[in-house]
Amino acid sequence: MNRRSFLQSTLAAGTLASINIRAADKAGRKYRLALVGAGWWGGNILGVGIASGECEVVGVCDVDQRQIDATVDRVTKLTGEVPRKYRDYRELLAKEKPDIVIVATPDHWHALPTIAAVKAGAHVYVEKPTAHTIGESQAMLKAARANGRVVQVGTHRRASPHTISAREFIRSGKVGPIGMVRCFVNTNGTGPEKPLPTQPVPPELDWDMWCGPAPLRPFNGGDPRFPDQGSGTRGIHPRGHRQYLDYANGTLGDWGIHWFDQILWITGERAPKRVFSTGGRPIKGAPVLTPNEQTSDAPDHQVVHYAFDQFTVAWESRQFGGHNAEKGENAGCYFYGPKGTFHLGWRRGWTFYPANADDPVLHEEPKLNDPDGQNIRELWADFLHCIKTGARPISDIEEGHLSTNCSLLGMMSFKLGRSLQWDAAKERVVGDEAANKLLRRAYRKGWDYPV
Repeated sequence: MNRRSFLQSTLAAGTLASINIRAADKAGRKYRLALVGAGWWGGNILGVGIASGECEVVGVCDVDQRQIDATVDRVTKLTGEVPRKYRDYRELLAKEKPDIVIVATPDHWHALPTIAAVKAGAHVYVEKPTAHTIGESQAMLKAARANGRVVQVGTHRRASPHTISAREFIRSGKVGPIGMVRCFVNTNGTGPEKPLPTQPVPPELDWDMWCGPAPLRPFNGGDPRFPDQGSGTRGIHPRGHRQYLDYANGTLGDWGIHWFDQILWITGERAPKRVFSTGGRPIKGAPVLTPNEQTSDAPDHQVVHYAFDQFTVAWESRQFGGHNAEKGENAGCYFYGPKGTFHLGWRRGWTFYPANADDPVLHEEPKLNDPDGQNIRELWADFLHCIKTGARPISDIEEGHLSTNCSLLGMMSFKLGRSLQWDAAKERVVGDEAANKLLRRAYRKGWDYPV
């Protein structure tokens, strides 16, 4: 059975229990599974790994003891097993020798654990985006190939039934040749961002290790005096890191990779030729960073234009104004062709609006899993299948790398304030050494940037 037919049968069945796949090996041994990054989303992935019935959780690693303890308690209630607890992923790899490692850390910690895991012989399920910088992502791809390991990136929308049928619909020519794609994520916000005060580091948290190779900022865990003003106004930890550019790449790095991944997958394109971004913080205000208080520093809105060989992509994100005046979801892609407009969304599936007003509007509902409206279950099934067969996964590290590049190139253009010409073969910016310096960044003392 090839990967496509396997995935389609998995999606049709709807549950892992109905997948007719053999045990981890002929003796029935389960895969030794470890989790690095025991927060909210890591727990979602780990839960799917446990539900597959083919994995035993042998270790949980996090720099926050509260998250470790909560995750281990959950595993014990679900399985009766008590995985060992670790603060350092290197110790976990050395002692547990896992077959599979889930890397669900903040973005700036994706590269080093993934590379170490594949070098230790483990297969990896790593959350998107692949990395914080393009150079890290390149090193992850190189390590995966050099060590012959399966690395699945958590772009689970590739495994969503309505995304698969959307791809088939567009590739069949029913929209006509795609001339433009608009992708967007728009959320609410209330106005200027209030700086949150620096707080003592909780005794359960190793803040120095949390920052790791990235800059060491004052700790900020949020403040109950100030309500969350939408995406990005939480403290850095937990769950607020994406709007702090030392650790992630804002909305473009968080949501953008999902939509760019779908565009590349549907169209067969691999990279833009030119990228130009504008944006800023006119609503949230200028970033604040002092020893006593800080705000986030990612843009509160951003527009990026990508020139591909055959079409143009426009990205927009906004953390103010909401989307009540717009039809459809607050996130998705519009594919424009001569035969009509195709909206590929998330929680509401897809809709095709024919150019001929006399033709019927077509729609397909999504099939998403709880919690959080995802399709990790289907992506994990494909992951296990590829571990057993040696096939490339549907969200292979190379695919995730290319999709991540789109987000990171947009952020590079935003930071530099100019357009970038991208040489996809060499993965370099043409004639712009200042831009090429942003492909990597200096690591903090004690950490080596991966090659």
